[in-house]
Amino acid sequence: MSSDELLDDKWLKKLDRQSQVLLDRAVFNRKTFGEVFDKQTLLLLGKLISDGIITQVDFPIATGKEANIFRGTTPEKTFVAIKIFRTSTMTFKHIASYIEGDPRFSYGYKNRRGIIEEWAKKEFKNLVVLRSANVRVPAPIKCVHNVLLMDYIGDATKPAPMLKDVSLQHPQKVFDEIILFITRMYKKQLVHADLSAFNILWFRQKPYLIDVGQAVLLDHPSSSEFLKRDIHNILHYFKKYGIESNEQQLYENLVKKKK
Repeated sequence: MSSDELLDDKWLKKLDRQSQVLLDRAVFNRKTFGEVFDKQTLLLLGKLISDGIITQVDFPIATGKEANIFRGTTPEKTFVAIKIFRTSTMTFKHIASYIEGDPRFSYGYKNRRGIIEEWAKKEFKNLVVLRSANVRVPAPIKCVHNVLLMDYIGDATKPAPMLKDVSLQHPQKVFDEIILFITRMYKKQLVHADLSAFNILWFRQKPYLIDVGQAVLLDHPSSSEFLKRDIHNILHYFKKYGIESNEQQLYENLVKKKK
């Protein structure tokens, strides 16, 4: 057996132990677990360990429509978020409506896994663009195939909660900032396309936008529809704080600012 094969075996044994701990915690059933940690994904995680980027996968943070997110630890004892995009048929069905009409996916792929890997790469690039636009999102660290590493938003004991699960002391200020983020995204030719209180984290009295993989370009045929839906979702959430605004007027004002 070659030294590379021995190293691969070492990675897999270590990751298998960590995976079994996650499974023993009853976080997943075995079918879902297998969809997340297939052999190729385990090898990718092993490579990240070998390259000294992470030392281990700690525990699950969240399960989304297309990915599972875990906290990881780095050799410097800091934390990162590890987003593993599932390569199942259901994941592909979920992202299809965002891919259709997006010129970034117009040149075709040989298989479903290729699409999912490009989707992960797209989220990485969107994070880079949004940070350059001064939109508060997790900082991207690395994207390898269907595994995306980014800043972990939370403290040593627990991840940051979703906006839907907190009580705001200054809701108008938070509302104004989120609308500002939507405006800045729009100026960068992007629409989040799935923005709501479920996709905003609340950490140290500040909102962080997450799950930007489905963000579409303005020339996507459904970009206007997605933008109106984002605005509707945010207004719906803030109504409980007595914040009222005209959805159509907000939309029109945002579009005018772009011109």
